[in-house]
Amino acid sequence: MIFSLGISGLLALAACQGNNNTGSGTDSTATDSSKVDTVSKTIKSTGPAPDWAPGIKPEMQAVIEKLVSYGDKPIPNLTAVEARKNHTPTDAVMDLMKENNIAPPVLKVDTTGKEIPVSGGTIHARIYTPQGKTGALPVIVYYHGGGFVIANIDVYDASAKTLADQVGAIVVSVAYRLAPEHKFPIAHNDAYAAYDWVIKNAASFNGDPKKVAVAGESAGGNLAINTAIKARDNKVMLPTAILAVYPVAGSDMTTPSYTKNAKAKPLDKPMMMWFVKNYLNNMAEAKDPRINLLAANLKGLPPTTVITAEFDPLRSEGMTLTEKLKAAGVSTANKNYNGVTHEFFGMGAIVPQAKDAMSYAVGELKKAFGL
Repeated sequence: MIFSLGISGLLALAACQGNNNTGSGTDSTATDSSKVDTVSKTIKSTGPAPDWAPGIKPEMQAVIEKLVSYGDKPIPNLTAVEARKNHTPTDAVMDLMKENNIAPPVLKVDTTGKEIPVSGGTIHARIYTPQGKTGALPVIVYYHGGGFVIANIDVYDASAKTLADQVGAIVVSVAYRLAPEHKFPIAHNDAYAAYDWVIKNAASFNGDPKKVAVAGESAGGNLAINTAIKARDNKVMLPTAILAVYPVAGSDMTTPSYTKNAKAKPLDKPMMMWFVKNYLNNMAEAKDPRINLLAANLKGLPPTTVITAEFDPLRSEGMTLTEKLKAAGVSTANKNYNGVTHEFFGMGAIVPQAKDAMSYAVGELKKAFGL
């Protein structure tokens, strides 16, 4: 039930298996997108399609092949600390780009770091500000994936940076605390605390406090939706919009997509069980509506965009969530991408479907912001 990634329409992808440095000392950067080259080179797979994905797209398959080639131990056989050292899908994409002489996109975004107060301490956030923009800008609070256990804002840097560049919004990427060091519901509480901080402090970093969206991938998609629900229940300003990319939305591991994709990569059923074990205090919490969003009250939420992938255990619950959002009267846009896996969203430099998905997400956010 818990995992994720995210990113750019032109570059990196985010990882479900990532190093866990917060990167708090490396936030001050500036890059220029004026020299971005259009990638026309096609990357092909080298072997037959895997048994679990007979219709996988060749570019997607090439990424999976590269990830498998590192020979890392399966995450369910590792501790959380060990798992955070595994290679990531981001590593696979970046290595394929180097091997094929594909230059990464350069984006017109500046970044700075900020510590946000939460119960029990502070969490780090990285603030991405598009260059050349004037006036108060809309804000996107972004939550990375990783099953509430692995990955971090560095692994998902490209996702946040691309959203800032292409939407023309400030993105605040939140380094919520991870399990098992910090069990449920700490990540959820941190996510809401970060949103609350943003709406109260947006003006201090040139953000428009009346235009604040939430976004996330997998576990981060779950956090984005939960944050909107809590804002509604606390009667504070609702997010302008929600973007949830293959969100963790259910607690049933016998759905059609769990059955079909039990052995998929980079996310499979054993990994999801491992995430659950590490984040939850006990298995009864899997029924909590903060985990099982399909049982949550979804009425009154802002416009929501849900993106799912064919070869992903989370596809069924993402599609059911879409149906429940619509039934609750929520303005909902949704798109499922065939031939790709969990974590595809940030692979736009290589995978055409990822580039399309980022463009789709950007378009929906711009529409919500009135841009």
